[in-house]
Amino acid sequence: MIDTSQFKNGLVFEDDGQIVQIISYQHHRKSQSAAVYRTTLRVLANNSVIERSYASGAKFREVPVTKREKIYSYDEGDKAVFMDNETYEQVFYPKSLLGPSSKFLTENMEVLGVYVDDKLTAIELPANVVLTVSSTVPGVKGDSVSNMVKPATLETGLEISVPLFVKEGDRIRVDTRNSQYVERVKD
Repeated sequence: MIDTSQFKNGLVFEDDGQIVQIISYQHHRKSQSAAVYRTTLRVLANNSVIERSYASGAKFREVPVTKREKIYSYDEGDKAVFMDNETYEQVFYPKSLLGPSSKFLTENMEVLGVYVDDKLTAIELPANVVLTVSSTVPGVKGDSVSNMVKPATLETGLEISVPLFVKEGDRIRVDTRNSQYVERVKD
């Protein structure tokens, strides 16, 4: 059993029969009231995000979690195929459960498979990935007081905003958590 004092980002526990993972949490205490933990949680069964508040000292069942390295191989219909690095077994995972993170998958990308009670429940991508810009409009030099951006489409079909100096064919690093440009990568 764990209680709210042991909360940390990434912790997996059972709440009302649902297996949830903490995305973020905050501890709030007003002067005359009891402390409360406000959390943003991911329900691992369907990858939805919910917000819940818990009284300080609430207890939960901790769920055993193991993570195993996998390599993304290819798409087959509405499923993504991953190969386990240890057993070389192919695992089919629904792209609907990956959600928007499926736009970051490239061939031979290393990811982590999250197993709860020996069942694959989630795929964790690396924090940053390097992708090639497949199309963007030419940047126009001019008087820019602030950071100017333009739309760009990446090799996987993902559309993000990039600085004006980024051209077609450039390789850029993208943050997978918020789909934002990080930096241009020099080969």
